[in-house]
Amino acid sequence: MRSSSNERKLHVDKACSISVQRQCALLSLPRSSYYYKARGESAENLALMRLIDGEFLKHPWMGVPKMTQWLVRDKGIWVNHKRVQRLYKKLDIHACVPGIKTTKKGKGAQHKVFPYLLRDLEISGPNHVWAMDITYIPVQGGYFYLCAVIDLYTRLVVSWSISNSMDGQWCRDTLAEAVDRYGAPEILNTDQGSQFTSELFRKWVSDNCIKLSMDGKGRAIDNIFIERLWRSVKYEEVYLYGYKDGKCVYEGLKKYFTYYNTERRHENLDYGIPAEVYDLHKKKAA
Repeated sequence: MRSSSNERKLHVDKACSISVQRQCALLSLPRSSYYYKARGESAENLALMRLIDGEFLKHPWMGVPKMTQWLVRDKGIWVNHKRVQRLYKKLDIHACVPGIKTTKKGKGAQHKVFPYLLRDLEISGPNHVWAMDITYIPVQGGYFYLCAVIDLYTRLVVSWSISNSMDGQWCRDTLAEAVDRYGAPEILNTDQGSQFTSELFRKWVSDNCIKLSMDGKGRAIDNIFIERLWRSVKYEEVYLYGYKDGKCVYEGLKKYFTYYNTERRHENLDYGIPAEVYDLHKKKAA
């Protein structure tokens, strides 16, 4: 029997009459969590992130000290290295030069780093090796993250997605979409980000009989193909149009990746188109 609207209203009124202190106690939460409001980045920091991101794409060897000097001496922006270091962490970027503790793992025993498997490897065809990575996409007043998976033999972007946060499940779901559509690769190469070293992500990869390969920490040159993809995406799309919100990000990237896969010619493919090259080789293999 359905309850009347008056009865439903009574239940709501009773729930609302519980004090905040009691609600937090029932949920085992500190009251500070109830009142906490997340603070976004300031407009000044967002502008700095855009500058750092663009310069890093051109010179991925630039660490925090050199980037700080570039901002101060070349751009006339008085900023200290601690602030730049924090923004590097926010952007999830690292200079591609060897450094101290180059194999630092995510926190906790559940994180595991795998060896790099692509050194001197001859990639023989589609679905032999895929690469996966995350990058930052600026919007007016904030930013999103973009995750993409690329087939290294054909340069085909087999899956992509956007999010306002980074976690292992988001990365797993993006990869699962690619596998559902194209089948599983033999090897998947990622960096050592905590999303990829998490047990949730690693287990899914292992369960689908995919070998996991990981770059040395901060070694952008180990995953050079997807670094080139980020450069293309940002200079051919993102920086040209200045997205204002998440909807614009999604629509702009959807348009760009359709173009990238089905129209854009690549010199390393003898000026072939990724989708056409992928289909041609799959037909030959069949």
